[in-house]
Amino acid sequence: MELAEFEVRGTMKIGDAWKPYIKVIEAPNEAQARERIYTLMGSKHRLERRLIKIESVEKVNGE
Repeated sequence: MELAEFEVRGTMKIGDAWKPYIKVIEAPNEAQARERIYTLMGSKHRLERRLIKIESVEKVNGE
């Protein structure tokens, strides 16, 4: 299974404010990239999935 790089943009709730984030992540497809964002951001910042919003997932050209 070949991994591709995806750029994921969205917001997450830290305290009372929604903070933007941009993360580049390796995953086999877009659905897995979304799942990995939920697991990584949730684990690192102790957030539930409902506090992590994904606005876009775009494949990055590997040049």
